[in-house]
Amino acid sequence: MTSYEPPLSRRAFGGAVGATAAAAAVGLGAAAPARAAEAHHEREFRAARGRQSRRPNILFILGDDLGWADLASYGSPHIKTPNLDRLARQGVRFTDAYAGSATCSPTRFSLYTGRYPARTEGGLAEPIADRSVGLEPTHPTLASLLKESGYSTALIGKWHAGYLPDYGPTKSGWQEFFGNFGGALEYYAKLGPDGEYDLYEGDATYRDLRYYTRIITERASEYVSRDHHGRPWLLNLNFTTPHWPWIAEGDTQESAGIVRRIKAGDGRALWHQDGGSVEKYRQMVEDLDRSVGEVLKALKRSGQEQDTLVVFSSDNGGERFSYNWPLSGGKASLQEGGIRVPNIVRWPARLDGGQVSRVPVFSPDWTATLLEVAGTRPHPAYPLDGVSLAGYLLRGEEPAGRDLFWRVRGERALRRGNWKYYRGKAGRDQLFDLAGDVREQADKAAAEPARLAELRSAWEAVNAQLLPYPV
Repeated sequence: MTSYEPPLSRRAFGGAVGATAAAAAVGLGAAAPARAAEAHHEREFRAARGRQSRRPNILFILGDDLGWADLASYGSPHIKTPNLDRLARQGVRFTDAYAGSATCSPTRFSLYTGRYPARTEGGLAEPIADRSVGLEPTHPTLASLLKESGYSTALIGKWHAGYLPDYGPTKSGWQEFFGNFGGALEYYAKLGPDGEYDLYEGDATYRDLRYYTRIITERASEYVSRDHHGRPWLLNLNFTTPHWPWIAEGDTQESAGIVRRIKAGDGRALWHQDGGSVEKYRQMVEDLDRSVGEVLKALKRSGQEQDTLVVFSSDNGGERFSYNWPLSGGKASLQEGGIRVPNIVRWPARLDGGQVSRVPVFSPDWTATLLEVAGTRPHPAYPLDGVSLAGYLLRGEEPAGRDLFWRVRGERALRRGNWKYYRGKAGRDQLFDLAGDVREQADKAAAEPARLAELRSAWEAVNAQLLPYPV
């Protein structure tokens, strides 16, 4: 493991007060004007040292194709997200957070297992599109490990890690499942790209033709309100919003047109290449925000808010209607716009609100973190690639100095400190200093050949441990 100078100094993490709030709050200068109004609410990062609580409930909320700057608190000038902005003010907002990969399935594998997607055959699919592969039920998951330690576990919403009969949440540690197996579905008819109905309760289809986001919001609100008889619980709440097709609640005419095309055999109808707009995308993100707000209100009414650790993130960067400025690239790319995502954590019993962190983190870190705070160990035969943030967030420890690694077909990337090594589909090695060039436009490869070689070697060392792509 390679060490590097963390974004905040040793004094910042070892003392009672963290690094300068203004620098951490803004993180990226280009987004500063959009966040100026909330800057005075943000305080310096400091760990909640010495505060104790019982094992927390865990609510992990995942948006789908939500871009890094699609929330008002991350700089969006036209999308209003008061509930998620409030969640950020009540907890810690990460400016340099990343998905485990650049598309849906691999990131979900990295979150469910805490490991690089390419540790498993199913994680090589980018994304899973057929029934040939999936998350093997024998592989430990966040849910299976927590269940063994006494947690109730549920997954509501999008699974996208394999299809029945061989794969599914209830085969991988989640005691309850309500949602869809595939990568996308029509929001009303619940049809996937192949025309099959894709809304399930457990392993059985569940008939409900209302707008999908409403349905899973209701289910999640019921789950967090339930009497769990003293047992802590894990809920993975995986929205499909704002993934295509771009249909807001009430767009029944647009929905009917897409359904007709699916039934006529148009296998790409759900891609909605001839539909959507910036305005429609705004409506969907704001609906996601309202839905998260409903679930959080239900959690508060239940009396469990203090002892529930809430994490919000996205599975990858945004698509064509997403607001990603100032990042380059988008979903499926290992440029910043394809993997950098909004990421918020709140735990009232242990974390002060109004904090911002510039520490680089990615999806597998949350698996390691949640296992630690739940007092649960990973399986020794399946070591984690993520690093727990518990010591950093709760005990004032320095963040782990390590590399963040990504691989997709035709692209590679590794981040070490503020430096990022990137090779795109053109096959050219590039080097960027993200501290001053988050847009990845100033290639430092020629000026820093030794650093480039070092990061390339580090990427290749990790890659050598992973499964190769099928030919």
